[in-house]
Amino acid sequence: MSPDELRPAQRRALRHVASLSSGGPVDPSLRVTVNFHPDRAAGGRTVLEALAEDGVYLPQFVTGTSNGGLTAHAGGDRWRWESRMFGGAYDDAPARDRPVYGALDFRRKPAGGAPRFGSAHLRLTAGTLARTTFCRPDSCLEPTAFGVAARMALVALAEADGADALDDYVEAQVHGPVRLDRDVEALVLDPCYRGTQVEAAARHLPCPVEWHPGFRLTVGELRRHPGYRGPEYVELGAAVARDGLLDPRIIGDAARTGRHDPQDLKKVWHCLARFGAPQRPAAVPVPVAAAGTGAGETG
Repeated sequence: MSPDELRPAQRRALRHVASLSSGGPVDPSLRVTVNFHPDRAAGGRTVLEALAEDGVYLPQFVTGTSNGGLTAHAGGDRWRWESRMFGGAYDDAPARDRPVYGALDFRRKPAGGAPRFGSAHLRLTAGTLARTTFCRPDSCLEPTAFGVAARMALVALAEADGADALDDYVEAQVHGPVRLDRDVEALVLDPCYRGTQVEAAARHLPCPVEWHPGFRLTVGELRRHPGYRGPEYVELGAAVARDGLLDPRIIGDAARTGRHDPQDLKKVWHCLARFGAPQRPAAVPVPVAAAGTGAGETG
């Protein structure tokens, strides 16, 4: 889908943000990712079940669910932020026409560009970059720095500001529908969901399924960081852990019991995402004696 195929409100939003943007073009090898919790409930279905049935990732104004704030309604904070960022382009637009939020994965993280919003992510195609706007910091903080694919100064800004690992992202807003059969390169899941209903639902999506190395945090390590989100969330994490371990599936199971405030479990997730994040495998060093002698190498 090209920008020319967008609805009038979506094109106006893109033009408005482009007028506020500066810098050179974005690296075309970078991707926008949309992080989410695959096992959270959304209208009686899990997020992945809804994706499999709908075939499209819908804006928060439609779903009423979010892993951030829940203010996507007329007059709410999200409505006001979008009105400001997009020059009022969406003020009278249908909810389905509003953008989907993600992040530019400029650090090429195994778990996506903004894991604070979930352990899974959709990796969008290169073609979606042309209809995506960007901001830094998050739109809830009334940003003053903006970007589009042709004018992207935000990566250098993000690399220089030394933000906490969970805040180290360039927010992306994808204008126009995000269809799984056209706009998604892959769904990337945490391996804790192998062999579960999450994987079963994922196999019904019209896009490839991949796996990142996985979020894992021991209770012992969690207790080393009481000041990160607060000691009460350390204790909650310890209470819901299994065999002294937290992973995304364990927190998701705790959320479905209904015994815990979802906002409290979100803080536990932040601790897991911050201190138990997957790392890229270290490069295996090549022995000096073997360097340059491998089969297939040329001089």
